Amino acid sequence: MSVTGGLSRRSCLLGSAAAGALTALSLPQTAWAGAQIEEPLIDSVRTALSSAIHNKAPPVPQFADTEARLAYLRWLGEMSERLRKKVADPATRIEFLQTVWYEARRSGLDVSLVLGLIQVESNFRKFAVSSAGARGYMQVMPFWTRVIGDSDSAKLFHMQTNLRFGCVILRHYLDREKGDLFMTLGRYNGSRGRAPYPNAVFANQRLWAYVDRDRSAA
Repeated sequence: MSVTGGLSRRSCLLGSAAAGALTALSLPQTAWAGAQIEEPLIDSVRTALSSAIHNKAPPVPQFADTEARLAYLRWLGEMSERLRKKVADPATRIEFLQTVWYEARRSGLDVSLVLGLIQVESNFRKFAVSSAGARGYMQVMPFWTRVIGDSDSAKLFHMQTNLRFGCVILRHYLDREKGDLFMTLGRYNGSRGRAPYPNAVFANQRLWAYVDRDRSAA
């Protein structure tokens, strides 16, 4: 699945910022986390978000056919190799990527976008905490556990919980912004309307883009 919307805005911004951002990525990187801003939610939205969070389905991919499964395994192998310098343990790396893939697709998000956001937000550090108190891989603010969870903010350091909250929240913001990714990312980071954060995510997303050459050649 891929996320569309806000493409013209994104293209213009990438042209001016991508080169500098990609150069910066070769240097040691620290978390660049902001803070989602707590906003009133109408009951129907709160219920829908809470339901998405509390769905206990495990991150087990389902495939329509063997070729789809093989394509997924090729993606997994390639992404694992790219992530090796940041997450050394192979089992942890595979579990993380499987969960990102599952939670991103479950929320209708582009997996490369979610990986790019994680790199900018926490640089793949499970226990990252921002100055504003945002936690984990996707730097989720603790107030979300009160608004749509069970108020246990410690769970935001659990891999699947953090990734599920992050993807559900990002999807919520994308819907609110009517598909505009630039504004969505700014809202996620608490810097809505300002370019540096969305530009950084878009530049990092390019590092996680994937083309299945085996399928393309078929």
